[in-house]
This record gives sequence, structure tokens and C-alpha cells, in this order.
Amino acid sequence: MQATTPTASRPGVGERIIAVINRDPRAAPHGTRNDAVLAAVLFAGAACLALFTDDGSRPDPAGWALLLAGHAPLLGRRHRPLLTLCLVAVPIAAFHALDYNHSAPVPATMVALYSIATTGTVRRTLVSGALVIGVGLTMNGLTNPEGMIELLRITGWVVAVLFCGIDVRFYRQYVASIVERAERAERTREEEARRRVAEERLRVARDLHDLLAHSITLIGVQTSVAAHVLTADPERLDRTAVAKALDDIAETCRSARGELRTTLEVLRAQDAAAVPDARGPLPGLSALPDLAESARLAGADVDLSVRADDVPPAVGAAVYRITQEALTNAVRHAGPKPSVRVEVHTERGALRLSVTDDGTGPDPSGTPGFGLVGMRERARSVGGTLDAGPREDADGFEVTAVLPTPATPLTTTTTITSERTG
Repeated sequence: MQATTPTASRPGVGERIIAVINRDPRAAPHGTRNDAVLAAVLFAGAACLALFTDDGSRPDPAGWALLLAGHAPLLGRRHRPLLTLCLVAVPIAAFHALDYNHSAPVPATMVALYSIATTGTVRRTLVSGALVIGVGLTMNGLTNPEGMIELLRITGWVVAVLFCGIDVRFYRQYVASIVERAERAERTREEEARRRVAEERLRVARDLHDLLAHSITLIGVQTSVAAHVLTADPERLDRTAVAKALDDIAETCRSARGELRTTLEVLRAQDAAAVPDARGPLPGLSALPDLAESARLAGADVDLSVRADDVPPAVGAAVYRITQEALTNAVRHAGPKPSVRVEVHTERGALRLSVTDDGTGPDPSGTPGFGLVGMRERARSVGGTLDAGPREDADGFEVTAVLPTPATPLTTTTTITSERTG
């Protein structure tokens, strides 16, 4: 049995009327067709009033022509309301002046006035209404000088229609402003969502770069060490050195695999609440000795000095990643067995990181990478700054970062010092 697809229910009569009221008449679909139908209906109503009421004489052929000429301009009431009113007023005024049925053309005149009130400014509406009242009072004074009640009735209808049109116009503007604010809010939400996606992609790219670049560099250096030991003197092979180099490679691979798995778990999670502890604790200052030891295994001579405490986790993670990338660059570009000094200490309201080496630095003619860009982005992510470039007073490369952090009392400062090792 084939399932039936539910169809959307059609809006009710009341909903459609409200939609018509809320909509700008100049943007309504099939506006000209609807106005043609409206003009025909009004002309039919005017004909009935002219035939079956005693408010003046019945029209002759000239009167019917004037009555038709007073209804035909309503086809352009949406886009040319003022011109429409003028074209309606001329034959209607002649119709009244010839003392034909005075009630017959009133609905067409009111529709023309309503169109001006709903599409024009308040000033134009009031001026148009005053002119219509003046013409109406003049015609009534010429044809029926003693009809004071008729004068009041004409004036009351004109004022009522004008104020009704002005009210509808203001209501439409209010609804349009609400819709515009809603659309603006939706666009803002979409832009915010796109910005968050872009920031998340950038963060993931930085994480993967820091992780893979560091690990692959260490694996490359350790592999070169193992290859050198194997080929240096095959007859006097140092199996212990080869085994240690291979163990270091395996340990680096395991560490990289663990960090990569953690990152991928976060990426695969549909909701951050689904894996609240997927990433585990952020790496911080306490993990800097492990970075220094990894760089030493790759052949660098690292001197690490950390004098800081009570650092926010985000700042500690930024220091860790910047140091990781700086050590990776030193191992890769500073030449064989570079000397690297890493200093981390607190200042008044800030944490300063300095990583210097005595190598040659990156090759300016080489392909630029993303390491320096990633380090600067890391520093900016916590409101800090980072400078990187050749040292001014000596050979080598220097990376300096200043990251804002609450001031740390000197009495609670913890010092982690790692001396150079060969």
C-alpha cells in the first residue's frame, strides 16, 4: 500500500485577508488583474446605485460615459495613485455637476483616496483629501445649497477613508520593519555560524599542523640517526644505538597517533556535549619538559627555564603549541645539533615566552610554510602578540610571544629548569 504524502493546508480566509493587508500593494502579484476586477465590481455597484436610488437623475448616455471614465483609471491605482485620483476626479466632478445620481461614483472616489493614503506620504494624503473635500463641497453647494447634512456626510466619509488608509500604511511599515529585523537577525546568525565554522576549521588546521609537523620532523631526524648508525661502520654495528633510535621512532609514532585520535574524535562528534572529555586536558606548561626531551632526542641542545604559576589553561596551551612549533623549526632549519634556549616567565599581567637558537633559520628561498602563521594565530587567540625573525645581536632565530594573563605573585612562582644536555 502506497503511503500518501501529507499536503500543506491552505490558509484560511482570515489569514489571506491579513496577508493582503500586510503586503505592500505595489508588490502584490497580479495587481493589475485584481484592480481590473475591482474597477468592474465598483462600476457594477455604481450602475445599481444610479438605477435604483433617487439621489439625483438617472444617467443618460453621456452620464454613463462619465461614470465609466471615472472607474477606468483605477487600473493604475497601485503605481500612480495621485494620477489615478486626478483622472477619476475630472469625470466624477462633471458627473456631479450635471446632477446625475450623486451616490453612484462615491465608492470609486473613496478607493482612489484610499490608494493615495496607503502608498503616499501623510502630507500628500492630507493635501489630496483637502482638495477632494473642497471639490465635493463646491459641487454639493452648486447642486444642493441647503444640504448641510450631505456636506457633513461627504466630509466624514473622506476623513474616515483617509485615516483608515494612513493607519494601514503605518501598520504595513511596522510589519515590514519586524520582517526586516527578523531577516537581519537571520543573516547575522548565518554569518556568525559561518564565522564559527571558519574559526573551527582554522583551529583544526593549526592543531593538525602542530601535531603532524612536530612528530614527522622528529621521526625524520630519528630515522636519519638510525640510518647513519647502520651505514657509518657496518662491521662495528652499534646495535644498542640502532635499537634506541628505533624505540624513539616508535614512541613518537604512538604519541602522534594518540593526539591525532583525540583530534579526530572531536571532529567526528555530532555534538560537543556527546564527548565532553574527548580532548582531555589541554597541554600546558607542565608538558614543556617533554617537548624539550623530544627535541634533545632529535639532536638539539635544549635549555628550558620556566618561572610561572597559576597560568590560565588557554594561555598554557598556547605557550605549549608555540614552543612545540618553535622547537620543530629549530630542529628542522637550525642545522645539526643546534643550541636552543626556551624561557617562560611572568611579568606584570602577562606571560613572556622566548625561544632562541644559534642556527641559520629557515631558508628564505624555500617554500613558505604555515608554522609562523600558526604561531601568530595561537598568540592572537588569547589576546597576545608574537614576533619571529633572525636575532639582531647574534646568529640564529628568535621567537618572542607576550600573552596576557593575571599577574602572578612572586611568592607562589614555581620554577622548572632543565639544563642543556648533549
